[in-house]
Amino acid sequence: MTYRIAVVVGSLRRDSFNRRLAQALAKLAPQGMEFAQVRIDDLPLYNQDDDAGQAEPVRRLKSEIAAAQGVLFVTPEYNRSIPGVLKNAIDHASRPYGQSAWAGKPAAVIGISIGAIGTALAQQHLRNVLAYLDMPTLGQPEMFLQDKPGLFAADGSIGPDDTKQFLQKFVERFAEFVRHHADAVANR
Repeated sequence: MTYRIAVVVGSLRRDSFNRRLAQALAKLAPQGMEFAQVRIDDLPLYNQDDDAGQAEPVRRLKSEIAAAQGVLFVTPEYNRSIPGVLKNAIDHASRPYGQSAWAGKPAAVIGISIGAIGTALAQQHLRNVLAYLDMPTLGQPEMFLQDKPGLFAADGSIGPDDTKQFLQKFVERFAEFVRHHADAVANR
């Protein structure tokens, strides 16, 4: 079985460090795991008045999340929290009330920043939101990455071997987490 992982990158910037990280992580995916970025740049601002007639980009997002066996959030940190575009996507796919595409989906959180603490505060805020959305979230290993010259190789992969091995363990642990949850759901 192939497990589909919806990858939600919380940045719209073309040369985003977090988009590069998401692409590098996809290269580390173990056999049987397919990482696919979902698009969030075309979503309208969330308005509860639109719940009865959600826009096509919202329906697409919800469908992609529903089809996934797990969700990887790759978030920058803006003003000590998650970016508005990421929160907007989360809100859209959680609505209307009682029809959340996120519920029960195993998740992992990672991010990269030029700052020394990486995206620690944004990740903590995001974990609070995911707990409310009933998304079991990988607790360990935590990943607070600082972008430094040479982190990304010319081909987009992770350059330093020690960092690559560290991230490989994260991806493998997340894959195990997703498989465990998928098996638990199948055996209900």
